Amino acid sequence: MHIPDGFLPLGQAAIYYIITIIAIFFALRWASKNLDEKRVPLMAVLAAFIFAIQAMNIPIPWGTSGHMLGAALVAIVFGSPWAAVLVLAVVLTVQGFFFGDGGITALGANILDMGVIAGFTGYGVFQALKKLNLWVAIFLAGWASIFVASLAVAIELAIAGTFPLNLGLFFMGLYHAVIGIAEGAITVVAILAIQRVRPDLLPWYKPKSVTEVEK
Repeated sequence: MHIPDGFLPLGQAAIYYIITIIAIFFALRWASKNLDEKRVPLMAVLAAFIFAIQAMNIPIPWGTSGHMLGAALVAIVFGSPWAAVLVLAVVLTVQGFFFGDGGITALGANILDMGVIAGFTGYGVFQALKKLNLWVAIFLAGWASIFVASLAVAIELAIAGTFPLNLGLFFMGLYHAVIGIAEGAITVVAILAIQRVRPDLLPWYKPKSVTEVEK
């Protein structure tokens, strides 16, 4: 899903940079108020995990492949889409500057798509559905995050004149609807693992009362 250099005109890329810088500002402000020494290591671990899963291209039907994002995972675990913006900004910047994954001129667009749009979409879906069923909500949040982000990429490339809108929406949406199944499943598995080992790190954790512990 990474947009490389040359796919976006510099003027359009600059607009995405401005939007992304504003988003990162709010993400940093969120972090200064909400991150503590207990949660910072978890953010680092999730950043490393996302770096790894984005490096793995998943083969899917029709002779192509794609990768997962992890934005919904971070947003849900930290109870805020701003956490996803922050983590994905770090991951994508390292990928772009040191591993050639995604263009430098397109970095603003990539963070916008995979951090801002995916993070807010995933968290919004989770919040809307969590009262119906927590784990279904987590799965659908992961799926929706990558699906909507892929449509955003198609629209951006169509505006740039790089790819026709109808074909971009069809193929990006179709491929990432399939990849989204893996995204949703990985999101569920990762949060299940955190809940099993450190449930106190999850936003819905409720500590047991003294009476319950004694029982």
